[in-house]
Amino acid sequence: MADAITTRGMLRRMAGELENLSGELRKAVTYVIEHPNDVSVSSVREIAESASVHPNTLVRMARHFGFAGYDDFREPFRDEVRQGGTAFPDRARWLQSLAKGGKLQELYAAMAASAIENIEMSYAGSDALQLKAAAEFIVRARRTAVLGLGISSSLAQNFAYLTGMALPNISAIPSPGGTTLDDVGRLGPDDVLFAIGFRPYRTEVVAAVQLALAQGARVIGISDSPAAPIVTLAHIGFVAQSRTPQFFTSTVAVNAILETMVAFIVADAPNDVIEQIESLHNRRFRLGIYVEGSET
Repeated sequence: MADAITTRGMLRRMAGELENLSGELRKAVTYVIEHPNDVSVSSVREIAESASVHPNTLVRMARHFGFAGYDDFREPFRDEVRQGGTAFPDRARWLQSLAKGGKLQELYAAMAASAIENIEMSYAGSDALQLKAAAEFIVRARRTAVLGLGISSSLAQNFAYLTGMALPNISAIPSPGGTTLDDVGRLGPDDVLFAIGFRPYRTEVVAAVQLALAQGARVIGISDSPAAPIVTLAHIGFVAQSRTPQFFTSTVAVNAILETMVAFIVADAPNDVIEQIESLHNRRFRLGIYVEGSET
C-alpha cells in the first residue's frame, strides 16, 4: 500500500478519522498529523516517546490504516524526503538517521537514483532546437554575461571558462570588484545575459534579468522550475531538475545541460575556433602550465 499513497493523502485520511478514534491510538494519530516530518527521520521508539504512547500503538495505528506494519507506514514519508519534498532541516535529520542506523547504502542508492532521474527529466524537458537557439544567441552576441550567485556561482564561472576558450566575448559576472547590476547595466541589444539560479531565488538575479530586458538584451535562463522568474522572463528558458535526498541543491542535471550547451556553442562557432582551442592548449604545455604527458 505504501507505493500507492502520498503522505498528503495519508494525512488527510488520518485527520478525517481522528474523531472516531480514542485513547492511545488517537494520541498517536494526532502526533503524526501535527509532526509528519518526524515520521521519516525518527525511529518507532522515538516517535512513541514524543507522542507519549507505547511503540505497539504505532504498529496498531499503521495496521488500522491498512499497512502491514510501522515500517511500511513510514515508507511514503521517507520517499517524500528522498525526493526533496520536505524542508532542509528534515532532510538533514534523515541523513543523520541513516548514518546512525548503518543504512548509508540506502543513501548511496537514493543519491544515485535521484541524480539519474534529474538528468533524464531535464533532457526530456528540453530539446536540441532549444539548445541550438540558445547557442546561436551566445555565438552571435557582442558580449555574453553569465550570472550565478551562491551555489550557481561556480556553475557560471565554469561555463564562462569553457566557452571562453572558443569565444573571447563571454565572461562571468559579477566581475571582481564590481556589482551585478553595474555589469548588466553595460549590456545592450547586441548582448546576452545568461542567468542561472535555484530556489530560494535571489532578488539580485531577478533584478538583473529585468534590467537586461529593459535595455534590450536577450536573456537565457536556467532554473529548477518552469515558474522560476528567470525562466518565465527569459527569451529562452531551461528547467534542470534538482531533487535530492540531501539538503543542498543538486546541480548534476544543470551541469549536464550546461555541458551540452557548451558543445552546441563550439559546434556553432566560427571554423577557426578549434584551431584557437588547440593553440591555447599547446601554449599552456609549452609554458609548463600543464603536466607533461597529460594530453588527452
